[in-house]
Amino acid sequence: MARISDPALLIPAARTGDRRALARLITIVENGDAAATTALEQVFPFGGTAWTTGLTGAPGAGKSTLTDRLIDKVRRTGDEVAVVAVDPSSPFSGGAVLGDRVRMQDHIDDGGVYIRSMASRGHLGGIAAATPRVIALLDGIGFPEVMIETVGVGQAEVEVAGSADTTLVVVNPGWGDSVQAAKAGLLEIGDVFVVNKADRPGVAETVRDLTQMLELGGVQEWEPPIIPAVATTGEGTDAIWNAVTEHRAYLESTGSLAATRENRLVAEMEAALLAALRTRVHSVVPEPDWDELTARVRCRELDPWTAAARLLQALGVPSE
Repeated sequence: MARISDPALLIPAARTGDRRALARLITIVENGDAAATTALEQVFPFGGTAWTTGLTGAPGAGKSTLTDRLIDKVRRTGDEVAVVAVDPSSPFSGGAVLGDRVRMQDHIDDGGVYIRSMASRGHLGGIAAATPRVIALLDGIGFPEVMIETVGVGQAEVEVAGSADTTLVVVNPGWGDSVQAAKAGLLEIGDVFVVNKADRPGVAETVRDLTQMLELGGVQEWEPPIIPAVATTGEGTDAIWNAVTEHRAYLESTGSLAATRENRLVAEMEAALLAALRTRVHSVVPEPDWDELTARVRCRELDPWTAAARLLQALGVPSE
């Protein structure tokens, strides 16, 4: 097909399975310009049904291999699945260092699997700034299952919980990973805990440590299961997917799912507003004035709050 950049033409093609059209739409949404807003506006009425599963954990925990195994579980049901794999950014091109075909070779020729690598572009939190928008796009295009694999940055991966219905925290045997999970705040966001590489020593100790740490957090309506697994062989992946399914049933039966998704939409609106304000301020305030203001803040000649108020005044927003 000829290279098209009009969302009105790309969206119908993507909804009928045209992966090239989908790839172009995702690029548009990642760029975040006016065309991105148009694309999201047009797919939004079709969304709200995809189940999003997030996988997070430290680098080397085996998230990619586990994602690959969970794709198999979805495909056996006959459902299509899209995977957003967030990678570190190249210091040269700004693009993703790793690639989807490097991660999940077994699914390259499966038309029911769509895998997209996204560069984090320096965004903290384990996901890219555009990840929630891309998830909304995939939802609107019609994927019933969407998986998000975080970049693997250790102690800054909790943002995925804001974009996923079910969050899997992947750790490896050994006390060190348990401590890192606690320090990173992953204990608070995990709906399912996976002790991957369970063919190594220390599995029982890691399960015990995680259990004790979760108990310290008090009684929860949903008690996150802790599942040993060996993703390279597939051991434990049935139990993991069953836990995801059970968590979904719990959210739906308690009404938590609807409330969580509604709150997520409001949070996205607020994030979009802040991003738009930031962009607008940069477009209105001349660069020399911006540099002068930030220099005064750096040297503590001006406090950040007064500086922010002055920037808002440049947009015609009166200070309180």
